[in-house]
Amino acid sequence: MRITTAARTALLALFALLSLSPTSSLAAGAAASVTGGGWFLFAGSIPMQFSFAGVQRGDGTATGTFHHFYTDDVGTYEMWGTVTCLAFDRENGRAWVGGVLTKVSTTDAEFPFGPGDDAWFRVLDSQDGDRSTAMGFVGAIGSSREYCDLQIWPDGNARTHPVTSGQITVQVR
Repeated sequence: MRITTAARTALLALFALLSLSPTSSLAAGAAASVTGGGWFLFAGSIPMQFSFAGVQRGDGTATGTFHHFYTDDVGTYEMWGTVTCLAFDRENGRAWVGGVLTKVSTTDAEFPFGPGDDAWFRVLDSQDGDRSTAMGFVGAIGSSREYCDLQIWPDGNARTHPVTSGQITVQVR
């Protein structure tokens, strides 16, 4: 697996943030947070690297960043974004992360998404193993805000993939 310099930097920043923040409590003014970094296998064969950190304030607004990287038989894809919405299911350790792409680097000339486009994913923090989805984009769902509001979670954790290296943490007050 190839780790880019930008991806390594993003992960190091995330891990530094996590090491400075107590994991047993949320920061003052935060209603919930979700953090994570590592790898999962998309469709059982494509290693995807991810990192993210998001905080939902008491007034419902959200802030944070995310990053995904992978290579498939078509090209290499690296996407960075800013978190604009979060939704949580405290009981089941689930979080929905929505935002806007701020940078896209790809060798796929036909990749239709770029800076300014909405993107989203969902994650699971579970003792049975953390899980994540690949990034989703506008189509059947019209925006990141709509994605967070709908909180779609198919039965059996469908379309989520086991984290093979790393960790996801969901905290809700």
